Amino acid sequence: MKLKRDDNFTYHLEQIILYIADDSKTRARNFRNKLQKQLNSLENFPYKFRKSIYFDDDNIRDYIFMGYTIPYLVDKANDTIVVLDIFKWDKR
Repeated sequence: MKLKRDDNFTYHLEQIILYIADDSKTRARNFRNKLQKQLNSLENFPYKFRKSIYFDDDNIRDYIFMGYTIPYLVDKANDTIVVLDIFKWDKR
């Protein structure tokens, strides 16, 4: 499966990285690198995480990473995984 990132995810991730970088550029870089590595692992195990509590669809899953929720869609028809967004649970 191929991993795609939605524009919404990209925008919100940039905002989170900038916020973390205000405190520490190293921590922001580490956050981004660890997240990229974890997201890339979804290609091999797309149903690894729980069914989303925000969507009523078994193909949308929630990945929890350092307090952030990352919903993603497993699109079997197109053989892709679309990362939809990233947010804090309390900001939803």
